[in-house]
Amino acid sequence: MVLTLYGNPQSTCTKRVATVFHEKQVPFVFKAIDFAAGEHKSPAFIAKQPFGQDDDGYIIYESRAIARYIEEKFAGQGNTLIPKDLKAKGQFEQAASVESSNFDPYASAAAFEKLFKPYQGLTPDEAVFNALIKKLEAKLDVYDQILSKQKYLGGDEVTLADLFHLPYGSLLPAVGSDAIESRPNVARWFKSLQDRPSWQAVKDGIASTA
Repeated sequence: MVLTLYGNPQSTCTKRVATVFHEKQVPFVFKAIDFAAGEHKSPAFIAKQPFGQDDDGYIIYESRAIARYIEEKFAGQGNTLIPKDLKAKGQFEQAASVESSNFDPYASAAAFEKLFKPYQGLTPDEAVFNALIKKLEAKLDVYDQILSKQKYLGGDEVTLADLFHLPYGSLLPAVGSDAIESRPNVARWFKSLQDRPSWQAVKDGIASTA
C-alpha cells in the first residue's frame, strides 16, 4: 500500500516530511491542500490534521512524528536517519531536542513575522522580528561551536535532527537574516544539507513519486 501525504506543496512542515520520503526512497502519493481556499478547515482534512500521513488507514500527523515513523517503518532502505547504536542514538535525541527547543521557535516565528503575516494581510512587527533573530543568532553561536568539532549536530552522520532544520533555515535569507551564512561551521553544515538530493527534490514544491 502506497503512503499518502496531505499538505500544501509550499508548506514548511510538508517539505520536512517529503524530504524524509526522498531520503528513505519511499514512493508516496501527495494530496495537495489549498490553504487559500480554506481546505485545511474542512471536516475531511481536520479528521487527518495538518500534514497527515495515511498508511493503509493508519493516520499520523505532526511532521517530526511522521518523519520518525517513516524512518522506523522503512529502516532497511534508503539512508539511515536514526542511529541504531545506543550512544549514537542518544546523541541524535539530544540534537533533535536542540532543534525543537533552540532553533525552530525562533526561526519559525521570524518567518511568520516577515513572510506569513503579509500573506494573511497582517502587518509584521519589526521589533518582534529583530528580537527573534537576535535570540536565534545567540543559539547559532553555540551551533557553530558544536559544528566546529563534528560534521552534523548528532555526530559525523546526518540524521533527522539535521534535516528538521531545512524548511525554516532555508527561509532565513528570504526574511533578510544572514544568521546561518555568517557563521562558518553552521554555513558549511547547512549548505551540505541543502545540497542533498532529497531537499533539492522538494525545495520548490512537492509532487507525488508513486
